[in-house]
Amino acid sequence: MADIRVAIEGEDAIAATEELLAIPGISGDYTVNTEVPERETVVATVATIVGIVGGAIAIAEQIRKWYQEYQAKQSGKRIEKVLIVGRNGRRLLLKNPTVEEIRQILES
Repeated sequence: MADIRVAIEGEDAIAATEELLAIPGISGDYTVNTEVPERETVVATVATIVGIVGGAIAIAEQIRKWYQEYQAKQSGKRIEKVLIVGRNGRRLLLKNPTVEEIRQILES
């Protein structure tokens, strides 16, 4: 079974990735994209979620809350784009995601 991958781009990608992986019920690790970014201020990470403990709905709610908190930051660093790739290759670009959309990716 393949792992779930989460690609995060933005100035605060590393901190955001660390917070994502700190959510209770999620286990995994991440790497920082070492390619030269198109823009100097953009950092990209790829997190691999290898385990989810607990219900997919509860984890989906926590991921949605995590994403909304980063999008709500009006000042300072933030994330620009988050892409979740499920085990079956299905992709979800987070832009006002619903809990149901995230749950479907986690369970696929």
